[in-house]
Amino acid sequence: MTATATRLTVPGRCARLKASSSRDHDSVDELVMAARPFEDRERYARFLQVQHRFHGSLLALYHDELLNDRLPGLMQLSRFAAVERDLLDLGLALPSAPPTVSASPAQALGWLYCSEGSNLGAAFLFKQTQRLGLDGNEGARHLAPHPDGRALHWREFVARVDGLALDAGEEVEVIAGVIAAFDSYRGHLRAVFAGG
Repeated sequence: MTATATRLTVPGRCARLKASSSRDHDSVDELVMAARPFEDRERYARFLQVQHRFHGSLLALYHDELLNDRLPGLMQLSRFAAVERDLLDLGLALPSAPPTVSASPAQALGWLYCSEGSNLGAAFLFKQTQRLGLDGNEGARHLAPHPDGRALHWREFVARVDGLALDAGEEVEVIAGVIAAFDSYRGHLRAVFAGG
C-alpha cells in the first residue's frame, strides 16, 4: 500500500486534539487567571505583550501559501494586527517582532488549532476587558468575536482541519504542534509576568 493510500481524513481529529491537550489547556487557563491580567490596565498591558509574542510568532503560519491552500481564508484569521492596534490604543510602543515559529506543515496545524481555539474561549476574557473600559473598538480588538460569531467560526475551522488527509506520522505531528503551542504560551506568560 502506498503512502498516499494510507492518508485519511479523520472526522474526530480536533476532538482528539482537545483530549490530547486538555491538561495543557487547563494549565494555561490557570496561569492566565493567576497573572490577574484584568486587575488594572498596567497588568492588561502585560497580557497584550504576551499576546503580541504568541500571535506574532504565528504570523508566518497564517500567511503560509500551503496552509492557506489547505485552510482557505486562513490569512484573514490572524489576530496579530489587532493585538498591535490594542497596544497602540493603550499608548504603548510596539515591541519588536517575535521570532517565528518553526514547524512542519502538520505541526503548524496544531499551532493553529491552539490559536484559533483560544478565540473561542476569549469570550470570558473579552467581558473582563470591559471592566477596564475597553472593547472591540479600543484596546480589546483581538479578543472581540469573529464577525460570523465565535461558535460558527470555530465549527468551520474544525470542519476544515478534520477534513484534511494526513498520514499516521502527520497525525502525531499535529498533536506535537498543539502541545508545543501551549508550552510556548506558558513560556511567554511566565516571562512577561515574572515577579508578579
